[in-house]
Amino acid sequence: MAKNRNLFKLIPKVDELLEEERIKNILDTVPRKYVVDSIREEIELLRDDIKNNRLDEKDINERNKHLIDLVIDRANNKNALHLKRVINGTGTVIHTNIGRSLINEEVMKNVIDIATNYSNLEYDLQKGERGSRYSHLKDILVEITGAEDAMVVNNNAAAVLLVLSTIANEREVIVSRGELIEIGGSFRIPDVMEQSGAILKAVGTTNKTHLRDFENAINENTAGLLKVHTSNYRILGFTSSVLAEELYTLKTKYNLPLIEDLGSGVLIDLSKFGLQYEPTVQDSIKSGVDIVTFSGDKLLGGPQAGIIVGKKEYIDAMKKNPLTRAFRVDKFTISALEATLKFYIEEKIAIEKIPTLNMLSISIEELNKKAIRLYNILMEKISDKKCRFEIVDSYSEVGGGSLPLEKIPTKCIMITLNRLSITSFERSLREYRIPIITRVYKDNMYMDLRTVRESEFNILADGIVYGLNRLKGCIQ
Repeated sequence: MAKNRNLFKLIPKVDELLEEERIKNILDTVPRKYVVDSIREEIELLRDDIKNNRLDEKDINERNKHLIDLVIDRANNKNALHLKRVINGTGTVIHTNIGRSLINEEVMKNVIDIATNYSNLEYDLQKGERGSRYSHLKDILVEITGAEDAMVVNNNAAAVLLVLSTIANEREVIVSRGELIEIGGSFRIPDVMEQSGAILKAVGTTNKTHLRDFENAINENTAGLLKVHTSNYRILGFTSSVLAEELYTLKTKYNLPLIEDLGSGVLIDLSKFGLQYEPTVQDSIKSGVDIVTFSGDKLLGGPQAGIIVGKKEYIDAMKKNPLTRAFRVDKFTISALEATLKFYIEEKIAIEKIPTLNMLSISIEELNKKAIRLYNILMEKISDKKCRFEIVDSYSEVGGGSLPLEKIPTKCIMITLNRLSITSFERSLREYRIPIITRVYKDNMYMDLRTVRESEFNILADGIVYGLNRLKGCIQ
C-alpha cells in the first residue's frame, strides 16, 4: 500500500494541467467544463490503474508523457457533435447505416446559398404573389423522366402512402405476393398500404404471378394495379412475374390506374458500366405506368426524398390530399435535389459529378492506381513492423437495398496485424476523431478504394497511426 501511495504522487494535479500551454489553447474552442471534466476523468483512470496494480512507476511516467494528448482528445470528443462525418472503407457505396448517397459539393453550395438567405420557396417571382414549393422541381423532373407532372415528398415510403391514400382509400389495390417486400427498419409494403386506407389484394404466389392472376382479381371495388420493384432481394429459379408492359393491357381494358414503386430510382441505365440492368424511371413512363414513385437518394444520388411522377390528374389530386402537408419537403431538400437533377440533363456530367454514380462506374484500373497511391502513403507514414499492408482484389456492393446480388470487382488495402487484436484495432478506428469504418474478414481488415476518396488518404493514415498507438497503450 505504501508503494501505491508513492505512485499516486506521480499523478499531476488538475490545476497544473490547466496551466499547460496546449491545454490553454484548446480553451479557445472547447468549453472549460469539458476540459476540466476530461482532466479529472484521465486522472481518475490513472488512479484506478494504480489502485489495481496495473501500472508501475515506468508505466505512469510513460502515460504522463501522453496525458495532455489524452485530455485534448477526450475534450474534443466531448465537444464533438453526435452526428459526424465518417470515412467509408467498407466498399458499400449506398451504405444505409452511414448516410447512403453522398451529395456533390457544388450542390451543397447551392443549399448553403438557399439556407443562409431568403428564397422564393413559396413565392412566384413572375406573378409577384404566393407560389408553390412543388413548382421548383416539376419542370426538370418532367424533362428528365418524360412524365406529365411531378411532385416531391420527404421519402419514398411517404410517396407510396400518399399515392395510395389519394387513389385507393377504402378500395382495393392488386399487387403480386412476390412483391410484398419489407424495406429498411421492418417497414413493409402491406403496412404502408394499410396506413393509406387502401385494401391489399395480393395475387399469385411468392415465386410465380401471372397476368391472369391480376385480371381474375379485378372487381367493382378495384382502385388500381400496383407493381413494386423488388430492388432489395431476388427470387431465383422457378419464377415468373408480370411486367409493367403486360399490366398496361389490363389498365387500358378496365380503365384502372397503373402504379409502380421503383424504390431506388434509376435515371441512367447502369448496365453499360457492367452492372445488372435496373429499370429506369423513363422506362416505366414509356411502358404506360400512370404513377411512378422512387427515392431521391440511393441510386439517384441526391438527398433523401420521395419523388412522384406521372399523369397530371393524379398528381393534382395528391397535392390536395391533407397528407401532403405532413409529407412536404423543406428548402434544403428542394435546393439539393434540383441541383442534383440538373446534372442529369447530360448523362456524362451526371456520371462525373454525382458521387454515387462516379463510385459505381469507376474502372478497376483507376481503383488500382488509387490503391497504389494509398499504399505508398501508408508505407511512408507507418513503419510499425506489427502492421502489414497489401493491395488485394475484392468485391464492393451497391447497397441501399439496390442490386442485392451485384458484386463489383474492386481493389482493397488489406491490413494484417502481428500479435495485435484486429477487433480492438477496428474499434479504435471507429473511435478516431473522424471515425473510419472498415470490414474485417478472417482476422484481416479491408479498406475498399471504391468508397475511400483521395482527399481522405492522409486522414486514414493518421487514423491507423492512432489505432496502433491505442493498441500499444500510448493512447487510452
